[in-house]
Amino acid sequence: MFVACSTQCFARLPLDRALRLIAELEFSKVDVAIHEHGSHLKPSEVAHDVTEAALRIRIGPSLTPSAFSVEFDAPTSDEYMRQLKAICKLARTTAVTLLCIPAGSNGAGLDAEAERLKHVVQMVEAEGLVLTVPTRIGTLTETPAGALELCNRVPGLGLTLDPSHYINGPHQGGSYDELFPFVRHVHLRDTGKGPGKLQVRVGQGEVEYGRIISQLARFRYDRLLSVALHDVAEAPFAMETEVRKLKYLLESLV
Repeated sequence: MFVACSTQCFARLPLDRALRLIAELEFSKVDVAIHEHGSHLKPSEVAHDVTEAALRIRIGPSLTPSAFSVEFDAPTSDEYMRQLKAICKLARTTAVTLLCIPAGSNGAGLDAEAERLKHVVQMVEAEGLVLTVPTRIGTLTETPAGALELCNRVPGLGLTLDPSHYINGPHQGGSYDELFPFVRHVHLRDTGKGPGKLQVRVGQGEVEYGRIISQLARFRYDRLLSVALHDVAEAPFAMETEVRKLKYLLESLV
């Protein structure tokens, strides 16, 4: 397993400064957030100029992009596919092998979402990439049962396990062990169950890092453990300090 850092940890910094800081914190791998409404790289920008996008996420040999976490806001399905194809090209250019995109909202029909994701998986796999959906409140994966059903219906689909959403969301800390065979990517921060506690200081929440890593090891997981704090104005701590703490904790466990 490899400990990486998401660019979302420093979303309030320009992308070049965020990448330099991640390198200074001695990460060797970065999980690049490509969000249309984010402050860094956007899918529409990638589609406009893949070469320029590749230059923006390379800062030197000590830090390499290893996953893309993508959120689109394309006005049409054709534009969505155009942006997705550009991101696949960017992944090939930068030797990234994994794309994470959100599943449909929990109000969406499971049948329709499964059919949509089948087409996306086929396209992504044709480019030599792995597609995952994150376990996230408000989507069809907000409960383990929903995530499992989606993976069973869509061959080749993996999960980005974000346990915070199973602790703070409607699942309220219940078991999700049945999902580990499908996990291809992991996003981590510390989390409590109460309102406003999706993100708390490392050590003050209920994420069982050691147990998660031991469960992953049972299935020979050898991919990323991404430090994925949310750099928001209401964060109750210094982001750099918490990122460093979680990095050291994870490195001590793998």
